[in-house]
Amino acid sequence: MFIDRVKIRVTAGDGGNGVTAFRREKFVARGGPSGGNGGKGGDIWLEADENLNTLLHLRYNPEHKAGRGRHGEGSMKYGKDGEDKTVKVPIGTEVYDTETNDLLFDFTEDGQKFLAAEGGRGGFGNAHFKSSTNQAPRYHQNGGEGEYRELQLELKLIADVGLLGFPNAGKSTLISVISAAKPKIADYPFTTLEPNLGVVNVSDYKTFVMADIPGLIEGASEGAGLGDRFLRHVERTKLLLHLVDVSSISGRDPVEDYEAINHELKNYDENLAKRPQIVVATKLDALDEPERLETLKEKAKEDGREFFEISAVTRQGTQELIFAVSEKLDRISKTEIDLEESSN
Repeated sequence: MFIDRVKIRVTAGDGGNGVTAFRREKFVARGGPSGGNGGKGGDIWLEADENLNTLLHLRYNPEHKAGRGRHGEGSMKYGKDGEDKTVKVPIGTEVYDTETNDLLFDFTEDGQKFLAAEGGRGGFGNAHFKSSTNQAPRYHQNGGEGEYRELQLELKLIADVGLLGFPNAGKSTLISVISAAKPKIADYPFTTLEPNLGVVNVSDYKTFVMADIPGLIEGASEGAGLGDRFLRHVERTKLLLHLVDVSSISGRDPVEDYEAINHELKNYDENLAKRPQIVVATKLDALDEPERLETLKEKAKEDGREFFEISAVTRQGTQELIFAVSEKLDRISKTEIDLEESSN
């Protein structure tokens, strides 16, 4: 099951108390204070793990607690620090504070760590307070409380290419044909209920990652259909493939579909609507009205977007599309590098 949004509660460990104690050795005259400090409470860390691709493991395990610090003892014995707790999350997870809704951290690389809740400090024993004017302090300090937080975790898939389009536009079929992904494919709307990732091989040592998200409909940015929940999965992509069914099977107009999806993108995030986009006419094998293809092609040209025609079923045009996507990604990466160098 794909889960991309969960709430968790993290409680760091309390610090151990210091202790009031005095030396009582038989041959030590007038033994001084010997109360040790308490141990620090354990921290709670979130850590990105490339082997995870969902937040499912946290849905049924929302409570996370670290160990408390042990109390200090006499004879200058310090309490043991509490054990830290590490919670694994997928790469692409964003961490929000539920009270302020502030973004606290964004995991983009394997092994990244974020201190979600800090353990309480250990309290000082009375030996800590000894001074020239206070030779025998009879007090100690209690440990501090561990930090408590409620966090919202949201997963945004990290992919190079995101597939957009109405339900049944052919997204799942395409990703199943050009990658090893095996999404559910059927001839009814909303076959895809969760995002799918596929690795596309361009050559022996060159690949890119493609994300197939559930189909969108008009009003998706406002919650219609499956809503805007899945639109955020294409926020991190460098390139959008906009698939449009040009056959008459759907009963819809290709240009209207194309404009409707771009309208939803703009409503959701104007920057996302400006993302590089390739328009892909699908289901050429079922094309019965060539003018439907031509009008979409003219519209894409008018918008200054590259245009491809494919049939995922017969694989017509798919290899050309793969090479074009790879070249486009290379150009985008080069532009990003040039911008970084110029800014430095």
